Amino acid sequence: MLKLGLIGKGISRSQSARLHVLLGRMCGMDVSYDYLDSDQIEDFDLIKQLTTCAETGYAGVNVTHPYKTSARKLVTPRKRLPAALGAVNTVVFREDGWRGDNTDFVGFMRGYKKQFGDAKPGTVLQLGAGGVGLATAFGLRGLGADKILVHDKDIARGEELVATLTAADVQAEFVGAENLSDAVRSADGLINCTPIGMNQYPGCPFDVDLLGGQKWAFDAVYTPVETAFLRTATKSGIEVMTGFELFFFQGIEAFEVFSGAEIDADAARQDYFNAYPEALTG
Repeated sequence: MLKLGLIGKGISRSQSARLHVLLGRMCGMDVSYDYLDSDQIEDFDLIKQLTTCAETGYAGVNVTHPYKTSARKLVTPRKRLPAALGAVNTVVFREDGWRGDNTDFVGFMRGYKKQFGDAKPGTVLQLGAGGVGLATAFGLRGLGADKILVHDKDIARGEELVATLTAADVQAEFVGAENLSDAVRSADGLINCTPIGMNQYPGCPFDVDLLGGQKWAFDAVYTPVETAFLRTATKSGIEVMTGFELFFFQGIEAFEVFSGAEIDADAARQDYFNAYPEALTG
């Protein structure tokens, strides 16, 4: 039995369990995947929870909001994790210690390449500088983006991400509300890393009148898969990548880290949609 789990706050709607169980079945492995929700655990403490997992037979856990940054400080990073990326979403328990990785940024890169091939991202405007925004920004770095423009309503958080990217030799700039329209018009790519567009936060994060002329768009939201932003972008002639791609590829990357198996992504995608056809629409 490969014992896995997810540590986070308010994670009851996560689809991670069914993806990891399915990937295990593809590899002939029995997989259990528990939701370790801090809202449901009395006196929750991250170090205590990780220690308990390590001592009770978990091979590893995923870590999500709001614990990714804290978890990064408690683990030894895997070699591929950029030093400046101060968050992990995957922790593996080994006899010689805890190893941490961030499969979000690698998953974003894999999704981008599947959707857009070898096309470079160009100049990208990203809304949102939180945990997923940090990962997609480093994914853009790995893909060779020319420039990353960041906007966040929390100016300090947005400027902090820009400083982190600049320190990692990325050309990045914070865009204030007064310059946002011009940034949308001039961007090659548009990314939404805010909750706007989720079922519980309906709407479009970008001014729909400004869409058109950009080359590509990505929405980190995947419930629903087809968001108002991506529908409008498609109608405006923009190529799009859904948030499902990030969810799917980061999950595959994490499972491979946990298990040591190699996953056929195309076969996994077909099996997942066969098992959960509602995932196509969210």
